[in-house]
Amino acid sequence: MNPETEFYFVIDIEASGPAPDLYAMLSLGAATITKPVETFYREFKPDSDLVKEDSLKISGLSMQDLAENGAMPEQGLQQFSDWIQEVTPPGKQPIFTAFNAPFDWMFVNTYFHRYLGYNPFGHKALDIKALFMGLHRVPFLETSHVQICEHYGLRSSLSHHALEDAVQEAQILEKLLAEIFNSKER
Repeated sequence: MNPETEFYFVIDIEASGPAPDLYAMLSLGAATITKPVETFYREFKPDSDLVKEDSLKISGLSMQDLAENGAMPEQGLQQFSDWIQEVTPPGKQPIFTAFNAPFDWMFVNTYFHRYLGYNPFGHKALDIKALFMGLHRVPFLETSHVQICEHYGLRSSLSHHALEDAVQEAQILEKLLAEIFNSKER
């Protein structure tokens, strides 16, 4: 990790199910760990009718409302790509991070390639849970949102609103990176 050349984005998505080849990405939130925090949020028209009802219960999103009011995926993703380019400082590489990067990454990467033909983050992602696990040498099952928030004295309030969760997870990443970089200076 190099804060001189890397610029971190924390991404959270909500979906209609567990796999991007079958289900739709319904919303995407992103936050930087800068002061002030820069944010991005879009809700998308579903590109699949398949639904796992528990996914909709978790997010509170409505397939019907999104079909009427959501952004077309290509348009929303182009806006997201433009925003990434706009807020990434010159000379820095945008880094995709997420609290559960395998889940969020597979949707974002699939959608970028499906609708734009490229992913502005490249082919890599950083998982906040795995980073915490490695730094603190704890088992994976001790890296829940609640446990990590407690470790850093943060209030855990997952709303399953993509932007709200991305902002809270950016606070976690900021504390985690500070801990890593401060330990390097010792």
